[in-house]
Amino acid sequence: MIRLAAAALLAACLALPAAAQTRWVMANAYPDSNFHTRNIRQFIEEVQQATNGGLQIQLHSNASLLPMPQIKRGVQTGQVQVGEILLSVFGNEDPFFEVDSVPFLAEDWAASARLMEASEPPIRARLQRQGLEPLYWVNWPSQGFYTRSPITSVEDLRGVRLRTYNAITVRMAELMGAVPVTVQVAEVAQAFATNIIGAMFTSAQTGVDTSAWDYARVFTDVGGMRARNVVLVNARAMAALDEPTRRALREAAGRAAARGLQMAQEAERASAARLAEKGMVVATPSPALMAQLREVGAKQAQDWVAKAGPEGQQMLDRYRAARGR
Repeated sequence: MIRLAAAALLAACLALPAAAQTRWVMANAYPDSNFHTRNIRQFIEEVQQATNGGLQIQLHSNASLLPMPQIKRGVQTGQVQVGEILLSVFGNEDPFFEVDSVPFLAEDWAASARLMEASEPPIRARLQRQGLEPLYWVNWPSQGFYTRSPITSVEDLRGVRLRTYNAITVRMAELMGAVPVTVQVAEVAQAFATNIIGAMFTSAQTGVDTSAWDYARVFTDVGGMRARNVVLVNARAMAALDEPTRRALREAAGRAAARGLQMAQEAERASAARLAEKGMVVATPSPALMAQLREVGAKQAQDWVAKAGPEGQQMLDRYRAARGR
């Protein structure tokens, strides 16, 4: 009798449906060694632990599934449920998406934080209207020029084919007299090797990611801006989750944002040191170069306001007031 009861209980357990499990696909454009990708992997692990495996997220890194310019659209259409983008790549859609890449608008970490506070609400509203929910934002480290020889003024870049990655950097190249050439991160090393580009403006982290010591000799760190990546989720996919899972996702996102800031600040120091270890000259910009770059930035800030209109001007006013100037 006991054996029959045990057998009946086992059969009943086997007949129960398996616990519900949701599987998402995520795309980003950076290698696994990049701090953004490492942060994402920890975020995913925390989500899966908090939901007891109820939400599984499969990451396709290094543009292996979608190149950067296609990731946002992929999330909007549900091709992937989650994606990480460099927001300023989509500045042609809306100028608010590129405000954090206006050169020398926010030169240091404190200014970048104030710009985030002022610009996050209108940017979030715009993304939500497109069926997207921002989960968290993480800045890139400071920016600099990768060149084969030292630069002391903007004139040294005149006529040089400069790698660009969004509308802001294209305009920056034009104002400096350089020739803008759009190249994705995964193609940078080959572009240098084939002389498609002769210089690049990006972070020390990207230089490490692409082994810049193989194609450039000098990194001139000018600060300038700390553009933001944002991790986005498809709003319909988010709404389909139960409330405990949504809460776990948002809580993990909050931790990823705080952790990402620390990782970005550490990457700013460590990546520059890594370039130097590999034999590159990590140069301090000359006062003349910085003065010229700030003039370029001021022109681009004016251009940005002209595109963004009154709402953009109001946002910049809030940002500058928060900075105390």
